[in-house]
Amino acid sequence: MKRMVRGFWGPRRQPLEELAAAWTATLDAVEGLLPAAWSATEGARWLLIRNDGGSAGFRAEEHALLAVLREEEAGEGWTERTGVGPSLVAASAPGWEISVSGRTGGESPNLLQAMLLEIESVEGAAVPEAELLRAVAEVWNPDFGDVVDGAERDALRGVGARVARPAVGRIGYLSPARAALVPDELRTVCTPLPTGGVLLDIAPPGAPDTVAAAHLRLRDAGALEPLPKPMDRSTL
Repeated sequence: MKRMVRGFWGPRRQPLEELAAAWTATLDAVEGLLPAAWSATEGARWLLIRNDGGSAGFRAEEHALLAVLREEEAGEGWTERTGVGPSLVAASAPGWEISVSGRTGGESPNLLQAMLLEIESVEGAAVPEAELLRAVAEVWNPDFGDVVDGAERDALRGVGARVARPAVGRIGYLSPARAALVPDELRTVCTPLPTGGVLLDIAPPGAPDTVAAAHLRLRDAGALEPLPKPMDRSTL
């Protein structure tokens, strides 16, 4: 089964040292929550995908992430608006495919910052999706986020959801101001987080219609309003 775990937020300039710590924490969380996805316990657990299409073995260590971010910032075409975002693929066990990518630390008033985990697991494997989204939320403090698969994305598009606009999948995350607008009938599926936002456990896998209905209810309640553009803050 393949799913995406995503977080999105508005402009937020951050020092490279802070970003390197957050990227490291993200990779550590993925490794810790998905121990079965790696057949080797030693050596590089990731491949860093370079702009020229090549790759190199990579360890999730803060000093190594900082070096990668510094190299990206020094590259041609970088601006403070775009931010930085390495692309990493796990050197995973057979049957697993994991990638981590994003766009972080940028100040664009029009382009959302993002963290994206793509995880394809072996049949029957237990994947702690809520904990993965929780990790993204607590590390990056996004405006909104979700766990979603292809069928759910199709169902959401069918009810008007659009790319780069707030949405929820079978599990969702909403920042504090959005969480305050969650309607009463969905508060029973909310778990508060230290960020002040909430996780919403909306539906099990295989229930795209339930996901779409929850999305509509949240949208009608105002919890999925997009950030005003040009964006001048990272969360609603």
